[in-house]
Amino acid sequence: MSGIERIGAVVRAGQRQPISAAVAWDRLVFVSGQVPMTAGKPSAPDIAGQTHATLDSIAAILADAGCTLADVVKTTVWLTDAADYPAFNAAYAERFPAQAAPARSTVIAGLIAPVKVEIEAVAVRPQPA
Repeated sequence: MSGIERIGAVVRAGQRQPISAAVAWDRLVFVSGQVPMTAGKPSAPDIAGQTHATLDSIAAILADAGCTLADVVKTTVWLTDAADYPAFNAAYAERFPAQAAPARSTVIAGLIAPVKVEIEAVAVRPQPA
């Protein structure tokens, strides 16, 4: 398939992983699941801090693709603990206000990384001027 653009390499423990940070096709940008890890450790101890760190990672990847969080149309969220949902939702709402929120699926699952949240996103690039 032509027109596919791979955005950003994923490196963990010094090893390039067999995934892209994002893949763009036409105006769609698919961001791989992001977790709140910094230097091999969770970037914050609580779900609110981890949610913000994860969304910061997504925002940085989207910037490389010419987008912002405002261009996100769909997210998928994995939480490790249902009890974290209210605090997660509050932190998420700080970045995606209800009137501009993307579609979202949220599930409870185990994660490979020792964190509380993972988020992937789909964005639509703005129309060229």
